[in-house]
Amino acid sequence: MMKVRVAEGKHFSLWRWQNVAALGTALTISASAVAQTGPAKNTPTPTPATAPTAATAAANPTGATGKRAQAYYHLALGHLYENSAEEYGRPDLATQAIEQYKLAINSDPDSVFLQNNIAETYFKLGRIREAVETAQRILKTHPDDLAAHKLLGRVYLRSLGDPNAGQQPGPMLDLAIQEFQKIVQLEPNQVDDHLLLGQLYTLKHDNSNAKAQFEEARRINPGSEDVVLNLARLYGEQGNLAQAIRVLQSVPADQRTPKIDIALGAASDQAKNHKEAILAYQAALNTQPDNLDAQRGLAEDLLTDNQVDASLKIFQGITTQDPEDVRSFLRVAELERTLGHLNKAEAALQHAKTLDPDSVEVRYNEAMVAEAQGHLNQAATILQQLADATKHANEQYTPDERNNRAIFLDRLASVYRDQSKTQQAIDVYKEIIALGPADAERGYQGEVDTYRDAKMLPEATAAAQQAVQALPKNVDLQLTLAGQMADTGKAKEGLALAKSQLNGTKQDRVVWLTLAQMYTRMHKWKDAGAAIDQAEKLNTSKQDMGLIYFLRGALQERQKHLDAAEQQFRQALSVDPNNALTLNYLGYMLADHNMKLDEALQMVQHAVKLDPENGAYLDSLGWVHYKLGQYAVAEQMLQKAITLIPTDPEVHDHLGEVYATTGHLHEAVAQWESSLQNYASSPAADAEPSDVNKVRKRLDKAKVKLAKEDAHATTPHQP
Repeated sequence: MMKVRVAEGKHFSLWRWQNVAALGTALTISASAVAQTGPAKNTPTPTPATAPTAATAAANPTGATGKRAQAYYHLALGHLYENSAEEYGRPDLATQAIEQYKLAINSDPDSVFLQNNIAETYFKLGRIREAVETAQRILKTHPDDLAAHKLLGRVYLRSLGDPNAGQQPGPMLDLAIQEFQKIVQLEPNQVDDHLLLGQLYTLKHDNSNAKAQFEEARRINPGSEDVVLNLARLYGEQGNLAQAIRVLQSVPADQRTPKIDIALGAASDQAKNHKEAILAYQAALNTQPDNLDAQRGLAEDLLTDNQVDASLKIFQGITTQDPEDVRSFLRVAELERTLGHLNKAEAALQHAKTLDPDSVEVRYNEAMVAEAQGHLNQAATILQQLADATKHANEQYTPDERNNRAIFLDRLASVYRDQSKTQQAIDVYKEIIALGPADAERGYQGEVDTYRDAKMLPEATAAAQQAVQALPKNVDLQLTLAGQMADTGKAKEGLALAKSQLNGTKQDRVVWLTLAQMYTRMHKWKDAGAAIDQAEKLNTSKQDMGLIYFLRGALQERQKHLDAAEQQFRQALSVDPNNALTLNYLGYMLADHNMKLDEALQMVQHAVKLDPENGAYLDSLGWVHYKLGQYAVAEQMLQKAITLIPTDPEVHDHLGEVYATTGHLHEAVAQWESSLQNYASSPAADAEPSDVNKVRKRLDKAKVKLAKEDAHATTPHQP
């Protein structure tokens, strides 16, 4: 919400009497009349050094000139009392100042200037009721008096409180708006008046009138930073990010202030245009290199753009400049963990913990580091503690509480899945489902995936059916069930269910993408290509095209059209060079066919850097190292992959190849037997007959060789 700021300086100060001579009086005031002895107990009471001109007063003691002189005599004396009250902190002098101002008004009761003066003093002294009453009396006879309207405007602004603190504006907001409507009418060319009125309209959620005031302010001063920022903020709050960006960009690049550049960066970030956001933040830093807001924004967008190293460097710099910034230390910890620098991640977390010992974010990141280190029991313990701490007996949660609890539970379930603790994972996903419809989809999808990981296909199908019954309008869950049906021998029914989700809207894109993958798994190449073409027609961004290229590449690879597949994958990378899925697929494909091994290694290493706990990527990395003859590294990577995806038959096959090549036939046989066992319980689409036969042949050959070795070892040597 907007915070209304009452500007008491140049924007709203009332014109006050400064020079008696300029008003046509002969009165002079000597500064020496006020004793400069400080706020001691016996601070002297100020007295005027010179009275009104004796001749003037005597000549016309009751005339206009005499009354005016007497009025300004009391005015001057009142000023002296007021200034001394402020300087020495003497409330009694403030009271005397008010009395002198009243005497001044008695001498010249028609003077609007004098009445405004005492109203202003009431306001300064906190005597708000008297200030309002005085201003209102002025407006009864002088309805267009600007000073009185401004005073009332300031009073009502101060009475609004702080909306950011949860206080409701109430009727004072309407009174403030009423006064500033009159103020902009009386002085139409003051930018600050229009800005403040626009802010008041915004507080009232009257966006139409707020926009009109901001636009008028921009007409008066097109280059005003405050005008541009307020107008952009208004469009942003209305959800019109494109217009907010246009307003900010309307200021020429060489005339933008750092605040405008930072606002442009934030708006571009919200609009998911991270490259433009990066440029805006960099522009702000070109002017103010030490601006921490710009640094934080730039670091976040670099991270979103997968420029991990550059993002980490900036966050590290922020922690040096602001060693109390807990969030930046957390970011450093997250990025160091992502890069595999687990000791550095722990060090950053420890620093964050000293700054905020009770931070749940710190504890969550501790669990993430423990998980990355392979300490899954420790990670599960921390995550369980976080989940328990967020549980309410009445199951009633605020949105933030519900979101945090869902995150902790989801990660806990993932750790259980990595430990092959299927039932524990399922139990946690049921807790996510219990949080309500907003999180139920995540819970149901987790159940299906957990059962599939464990090769429990009937249970996976039952979970998908239960999900659809609970959330019948959820298209993603309908598609999950369709895919599950197709994988368990009901291809016709699965395809029909998926097609039934098509409704002629933009939502159809995800349906066509799902159909494309289903057709590919069924080896219906032509239908898969047609579905991809239909999905392409519904693209809305450049990134959407990247996925189309990827699916076409996968379709070509499944048909053994390697050159065509490579071309499609490289087009996908031209759209998004940091797409881990594409990097992994292309790198693995090249290595598997002994093509461009050095480039394949770089691609898969990049994928692992982007997602270091992805078992499939680690499997690919191990396989590339195997193809390069780097068997020790290959074994290490594949063993880690198996801890993450223990039921993947291909990883066991690859590790078996490494063991066989390095002369460990018994270990190779064990891995190939595990591979065949996992193939046997996999969906038909994941168990290509050619792949299964290769593993079986390797296993049979190894067993024959071992039998010969055993026979040779037991045959006695002839003398």
